[in-house]
Amino acid sequence: MLYAGICHTDVHAVKNEFGGAVFPFVPGHELLGEVTEIGSEVTRFKVGDKVGVGCLVDSCLDCEQCQDDHENYCDNQMTGTYNGQKKHGRVLGNPTSRTWGGYSGSNVVHEHFVNKIPDGLPLEKAAPIMCAGITMYDPLRHWGFTEKKDKVVGIVGIGGLGTMGIKIAKALGHQVVAISTSANKEALAKEKGADYFVVSTDPESIKALPVKCHIILNVVSANHDLNTYLPMLNKSGVLVQLGAAP
Repeated sequence: MLYAGICHTDVHAVKNEFGGAVFPFVPGHELLGEVTEIGSEVTRFKVGDKVGVGCLVDSCLDCEQCQDDHENYCDNQMTGTYNGQKKHGRVLGNPTSRTWGGYSGSNVVHEHFVNKIPDGLPLEKAAPIMCAGITMYDPLRHWGFTEKKDKVVGIVGIGGLGTMGIKIAKALGHQVVAISTSANKEALAKEKGADYFVVSTDPESIKALPVKCHIILNVVSANHDLNTYLPMLNKSGVLVQLGAAP
């Protein structure tokens, strides 16, 4: 292990806000490291490769969901990167033991769940791509915004996930509306590439927005009223709830 991102989900987990936590455990699911050893049947990696691992490290790989590249929806239950049960046999250790996350010294993972980090990508910045990056990219891909151009993407919550989403949406060629409860986030949002900024607690700020969002990615991880964002949404737009509100 070289680096590990700190995700807000780790905070939820150590507070057991989702339930089911088995203590003690080692959190962290944005893993970035260097391969130091490979098994005899590994074909995708070699010693010295820089690699990343995200939120899951195992699944059955046989069910319909796994065969459709949706291992996180495995019909036989996926194994989380930490605090997950080693039930499928591709993660080192006793099947009844639990997985240890990225805040550890090393990790052993099946190659199917490992990603090669491209040369030239700063390693200290790469780990959050394994969770925050894919969390923001995947709904844009799912709803066609990796192919559509010059649409309007709204981002609610300008923190770690939100700023990542702003940069990804801009790189895909879209206009970006940054939405926050705090006017203090405007400079940060604009610095990351946002075209517009809305203070969601100010009805006049919402009313003054000159565009409508074709998609809004909401990463707020606290209880809040989703109706606030509907006036900013295009008639055929999509509101995607990503924040895990306990």
